[in-house]
Amino acid sequence: MVQNLHKMKQEMCEIGRRMYAKGYCAANDGNISYRLSEKEVLCTPTMVSKGFLKPEDLCTVDLEGNQLSGRRKRTSEIFLHLAIMKARPDVRAVVHCHPPHATAFGIAREPVPLCVMPEAEIFLGEVPIAKYALPGTKEFAETVLPFVHKANIVILANHGTVSYSDTLEKAYWWTEVLDSYCRILMLARSLGNIHYFSESEAQALLQLKEKLGFQDPRAELKNCDICANDVFRESWKEVGVEQRAFQPPRRGCSWTPGCSSTGTSSANPGSQDTSQQDSAPLGPASPEQEALIQTITDRVMAILSQG
Repeated sequence: MVQNLHKMKQEMCEIGRRMYAKGYCAANDGNISYRLSEKEVLCTPTMVSKGFLKPEDLCTVDLEGNQLSGRRKRTSEIFLHLAIMKARPDVRAVVHCHPPHATAFGIAREPVPLCVMPEAEIFLGEVPIAKYALPGTKEFAETVLPFVHKANIVILANHGTVSYSDTLEKAYWWTEVLDSYCRILMLARSLGNIHYFSESEAQALLQLKEKLGFQDPRAELKNCDICANDVFRESWKEVGVEQRAFQPPRRGCSWTPGCSSTGTSSANPGSQDTSQQDSAPLGPASPEQEALIQTITDRVMAILSQG
């Protein structure tokens, strides 16, 4: 157990260095946690740069946030991590930091568009934006609870991101994938145009995602355009989220109350993509879709093998 604990601490320090090197946490920003057991969680301390963590800097807390060990005081934002772990017993690790491009979407209250890159579709899906609350408070910790069962990363309005998974490596991956994706979106938008996947291409990606063992709440939606950012639309009004810079593709979608609170399509005449294909529920893949799925599978597995 001592050896395993030391390895966990070394891994947390390594993830901290990677976060710092990527520019995701300036000064002492960010925090990391790792579930040790049903009653104990390893976490980073407050007021220490994540780029220079040492194993002896880390501390342990119980699920109520009470510090059990460590020479330094635990992070003040541990309640965010614990709220996620309590809601999701399968989650063993949580990463919170301020990746600049993803954080910019939270400041602008701009939903991250879907159906643009395969990697973002497979590893992320739709990313919610949680409302702002004072960091370190119980209210702040609870802002993510409406989303934790349908997403593996949440953008925190005017604050940063929080990602979580069954391993610390994966929890960090989701942050890196999201920030890279947001950066690419900004670069593409600066060139003046965004081209979205066709409906059949988007459906093929959801089928691939299911084959790889990733769940996506869009697969449960009926009569909806799966590229229209609708999974978390009910939360937008409270947070002030609105599609301004990135309009969804227009596909002539037929909306239902279970799909949209307005009951009408959110497609905008100013959309950056003029595709007019009708949305359809996921069904058996065509030979062309199977070929596309295989191509994307090979690409995704190649990326995973490099990790």
